[in-house]
Amino acid sequence: MNVKTLPFASLIEHPLLVDPAAAGDDCVVSTNPATGEALGAVRLQSRADYESLVERAQLVQKSWRQLPAPKRGEIVRRIGNAFREHEQELGALVTMEMGKILPEGIGEVVECIDIADFSVGLSRQLYGLTMVSERPQHRMYEQWHPLGTIGIITAFNFPVAVWAWNAMLAAVCGNTMIWKPSLVTPLCAIAMNNIAHRVMREQDIFQPEEGDPCDIFGLIIGSDDEVGETMIADRRLPLISATGSCRMGRHVGTQVAKRLGKSLLELGGNNAIIITPSADLDLVLRGVVFGAVGTAGQRCTSTRRLFCHSSVVDDVTARLVKAYGQVPVGDPMDSSTLVGPLINSQSVDGMRNAITKAAEQGCEILCGGTEGIDQYADSAGNYVTPTIVRVPAGQDPEIAREETFAPVLYIFEYENLEDAVEAQNSVDQGLSSAIFTDSMREAERFLSHDGSDCGIANVNIGTSGAEIGGAFGGEKDTGGGRESGSDSWRQYMRRQTCTLNWGDDLPLAQGIEFG
Repeated sequence: MNVKTLPFASLIEHPLLVDPAAAGDDCVVSTNPATGEALGAVRLQSRADYESLVERAQLVQKSWRQLPAPKRGEIVRRIGNAFREHEQELGALVTMEMGKILPEGIGEVVECIDIADFSVGLSRQLYGLTMVSERPQHRMYEQWHPLGTIGIITAFNFPVAVWAWNAMLAAVCGNTMIWKPSLVTPLCAIAMNNIAHRVMREQDIFQPEEGDPCDIFGLIIGSDDEVGETMIADRRLPLISATGSCRMGRHVGTQVAKRLGKSLLELGGNNAIIITPSADLDLVLRGVVFGAVGTAGQRCTSTRRLFCHSSVVDDVTARLVKAYGQVPVGDPMDSSTLVGPLINSQSVDGMRNAITKAAEQGCEILCGGTEGIDQYADSAGNYVTPTIVRVPAGQDPEIAREETFAPVLYIFEYENLEDAVEAQNSVDQGLSSAIFTDSMREAERFLSHDGSDCGIANVNIGTSGAEIGGAFGGEKDTGGGRESGSDSWRQYMRRQTCTLNWGDDLPLAQGIEFG
């Protein structure tokens, strides 16, 4: 399937696009993970392209930051509406290039629309504080200024939403940006950026004397070595927002810290659900199945570990095995499919290795397993069967402490809640967590200082998914970043404390007498 024949071809028109059949070593080919077909090819950009992009972004940012924030919000509102116009086409593109089922692809685009709406409201709420000065006839307050031009690095599993989380907030805060998307999903990035550029060309609110309004939303499709390394080391980018693996985040965080820049890191998760004796097992079943197999286990919030009380573990396990046997795996564009393919063959190999190690470390494979991978050996797509692994009581296999980006669920047994919480918290990652219980005391203990150590803690809902009204992010090796919701806009701005003396004397703080 050639890119020109796609139903949304007009959204991805770009001078970097080339025919996949003519793609050389200087190109990256976008492949449909469900069929193995080449969707299109994109010519990789160079360090020189990056330099030009940053210079243009910095030039237009000088005028963009002077535009009142509510005016910037109005432009973001129009961008959100443009996403609405193309919701179905963009959702289909996400599904075709990334592999998540169509309802999830469309849902990801809805997230982009929602964060645009959210950012419009925030454009009138970029509040600072007024403080009481200890010195007479003095006034103190804080205000917030744009950072400048920021860098955004996104992963394949949410090829449009994570950019929007950052871009819409950064824009209303007065920043310009450089977006480096995953090379696995370049067409999604081109489509989103094209829509933003179309709005910037058509709007009549911001007409800078210098620079092109389109350069507020910069896109660079380049290799990690040539463009990525340059980007994270660039002192002109005061903030790098990066989403990806813990390994990638450690490298990005270290390089940015060397130049005393700011990094906003959204990294891996090894998320757990605790099931107590009082839990509603019907809710448990729905929450666990979606959390564990949704997006084929390729969410950073996917459920990977399940801690069941000994009184319900057998019942929960039996229900889950039965439910897994009824989960349709196949074409993500088919409305009957619940689990699409993994992103590539390397991910399939990673899942196979994890299952093999789990068996070697004494675990029981209840369903799926390597046989569930082998059954798709003749398929052109990267399909796998969701797998459940039962961990022997009292055991803590090393493989379960790692994040396998695939639908593998480990079931543990526990006797008391304190032990379950301790086990949940014992891994390096700290993104999302949940407990299913009808006990107020158990719920509150889970949410207390001695409870979950994750950035997200849920009661009677699963670990997967998040609303844009709440700050999203995690602790420990998850990176400590927070995107969307709450006061996350502050990460895209710099704080300035101001003191005004309206008297005719010059008193010093702390009562200091000088001369």
